[in-house]
Amino acid sequence: MAPPLAQWSNPLAMDSDLNDPHSMGTTIIGVTYEGGVVLGADSRTSTGMYVANRASDKITQLTDNVYVCRSGSAADSQIVSDYVRYFLHQHTIQLGQPATVKVAANLLRLFSYQNKNMLQTGLIVGGWDKYEGGQIYSIPLGGTILRQPFTIGGSGSSYLYGFFDQEWKEGMSKDEAEKLVVKAVSLAIARDGASGGVVRTVIINGDGVRRNFYSGDSLPLWHEELEPRNSLLDILSAGPANTPEPMSI
Repeated sequence: MAPPLAQWSNPLAMDSDLNDPHSMGTTIIGVTYEGGVVLGADSRTSTGMYVANRASDKITQLTDNVYVCRSGSAADSQIVSDYVRYFLHQHTIQLGQPATVKVAANLLRLFSYQNKNMLQTGLIVGGWDKYEGGQIYSIPLGGTILRQPFTIGGSGSSYLYGFFDQEWKEGMSKDEAEKLVVKAVSLAIARDGASGGVVRTVIINGDGVRRNFYSGDSLPLWHEELEPRNSLLDILSAGPANTPEPMSI
């Protein structure tokens, strides 16, 4: 028996609709270089098939020298980050010095593991401290923790494993590492429907933290990608030859 006509006429009457939880099907990346780390992420937050936020910030500050890239459920990753930021602040007050990257990563790992049956979030922790320099830790679903020279996560990561095997190398400079991260996120945006928007990067080293922003129209175009346009006015202003024909009724 066919479903009622009302169900077909409502574009939101589907399994994935506006009532779905916010999810960051996403692309997050952490890369070490000679002297620090570079974190990068896209900015698309989805609610089912609907883009709830096209310019969200998925790189969250935990301390002055440690940041975390968030993927999976937006609510889960935000609450875990908030808890860890609070405890790291207490830790800093008690010790009288900033928490190390390893302490921050293990605290996130502890929360993820103890609540693994309730959380749907994957995290990448990156930072710099005076003891071990730049460090990247991957904390996937379930609460495992892995220290790696580079790591990728989110739905867009499936398109990037071979790319990183070929492009990443030891001893990269800061500029080389950031260019690699931006290039990789733009490639994932082109291939992964759950990744999109802009690219944000965070560079952390002994000199401090620097945030950079790359708008969608400044990213490289990949195979068969269309050039971005701001609005229909761009098409109309191109001249009568490009003006769309009116619909006939």
